[in-house]
Amino acid sequence: MSSLIWVRGVMASRTRQRKVKLFFCIVIGILAMIYALFPVVWIFSASLDPLGALATQRLIPRNASFKNYVDLLSDPNNPFLRWMWNSTKISTVSSALAVFITALGAYAFSRFRFRGRRSLLVTILLVQVFPNMLAIVALFLIVQQIGNYIPPMGLNSHGGLILVYLGGVLGGNVWLMKGFFDSIPRDLDESAMIDGASHWQAFRWVILPLVRPMLVVIGILTFMGTYGDVILARVLIKSAEQYTLAMGLWMFIEGWYTVKWGLFAAGALMGATPIVVVFYLVQDLIVSGLTKGAVKG
Repeated sequence: MSSLIWVRGVMASRTRQRKVKLFFCIVIGILAMIYALFPVVWIFSASLDPLGALATQRLIPRNASFKNYVDLLSDPNNPFLRWMWNSTKISTVSSALAVFITALGAYAFSRFRFRGRRSLLVTILLVQVFPNMLAIVALFLIVQQIGNYIPPMGLNSHGGLILVYLGGVLGGNVWLMKGFFDSIPRDLDESAMIDGASHWQAFRWVILPLVRPMLVVIGILTFMGTYGDVILARVLIKSAEQYTLAMGLWMFIEGWYTVKWGLFAAGALMGATPIVVVFYLVQDLIVSGLTKGAVKG
């Protein structure tokens, strides 16, 4: 009888421990959600405030309306939709080219052995050590010289901006993808070549499907980095029609006496739509790529 009472006591104690653990997990989860969602809620509240003043901003603004959204979409001097299209186009092209070139370069460094291979890898790594801010003047002059021969790739052009973005993201991505390619057994390449496949066919039909989740992660990170960039776009782009979204939004808050926080908040929320859509469409591949990259050996 005493043994039965002792067993029941142990089971009741374990049940209480599980309930306490579950309670703390729920509390931590709720706090994390509040911490993550509060900035979004505050920005949405600011976008509904017709006064557009950050100092007097309240969580529930007085006379809330969608005036900032209407003004943002109807002002011919600030073509918001054009800016949004420019950013989406530049980021999409940059991401696609970065993924394509990164895959080819990383595969070559991983599978082929050629003279200067190690030196090139070390050079790529050393270049990434220096901050990008140090190269802004040099990038401006390089793009200016390229524009003298190829105007669509020069200053005040999206082609020149994409060219600079590619130079900034390829180094780290090549190193990341090379390590991922190294984790894939070479037996797969050799088996494909025994069956008559070339290096390109082995890469395209055997290796590429295995690294697709990681390529998606690289594409998303590149898209996010280029979509929200302000500094390079401000240096290389001059005309309002060529502005990116981040640069256009910066115009609303760069002045001392003409700060328009309501328009900025409305534009920030609307501008986040492409990234949210992309994340929603490829979320499974993102999780798969990150977990595979974490446990590769």
